[in-house]
Amino acid sequence: MSTSNPISYTVRRSIGVDMWQPDGWAQTRIGILTPHADIVPEAEFGALAPEGISIHAARIPFGGYRPGGVMDPTIATDPVRAIADPPAVDDAAEMLAMAPLHAIIFAFTSSSFVRGVADDAALQSRLEARTRGIPVVIPCAAARIALTALAARRIALISPPWFSTEMDRQGVDYFQQGGFDVVSSGPAGLPSNQQAIQPEQLYDWVRSHVPANAEGVFIGGNGFRAIAVIKALEHNLGRPVLTANQAAFWCALRKSGTRIPVTNYGRIFEFDLPR
Repeated sequence: MSTSNPISYTVRRSIGVDMWQPDGWAQTRIGILTPHADIVPEAEFGALAPEGISIHAARIPFGGYRPGGVMDPTIATDPVRAIADPPAVDDAAEMLAMAPLHAIIFAFTSSSFVRGVADDAALQSRLEARTRGIPVVIPCAAARIALTALAARRIALISPPWFSTEMDRQGVDYFQQGGFDVVSSGPAGLPSNQQAIQPEQLYDWVRSHVPANAEGVFIGGNGFRAIAVIKALEHNLGRPVLTANQAAFWCALRKSGTRIPVTNYGRIFEFDLPR
């Protein structure tokens, strides 16, 4: 048998069909637009993604960060509002969309709380005008879609500890605008430091603060380390639990058309997008 590469052919025959190791090549590619010093979205999307899905990030400037990812204990409203303003996020979306992606996630929760439901829709439309038809997912809008799929109308809203009570109140208004009844809300009583929060701390706090009449839980904040507790909380509470990154990832997968299963990160992955 002739071959243009006899050494390679001999090696393949001697090793067999399993000689190639995984190289990260994926059939579904998800992009994320993430604040420039935030490490959580990439880490959590990487954990959520099973084999066959890859994550590709572009960074956008956020005025609430200092070098090393340090933030004030309570983030200010002005930089939160500004991150969704053109042109920086629009240019980043256009550049990221030059890659052969299937969906792009804008990984930022608090701007939705501050700017509202109508602005989320406008932001999605504006960014999709720059992404050559690649769908854009806004996490809080994805959470509303996920709650609808789960038939959870009464929700407990849990904000990161660095959200002010006013920003949390804006989050309540956001979900009420979407037709949900927020039965409890508040910033989590945990260290106001992204890198200091441990899963067991969040698990204990959520478990003790979700009221019995909540049909579902939404943990906001794409920079809030939260996906590790989803399975345990759903088991303990007997209700669906959503986080900003998990809901956005679910929505991005559904919009991309992939059927690759995601396990151990919440019952939402059993559902399709509602009609």
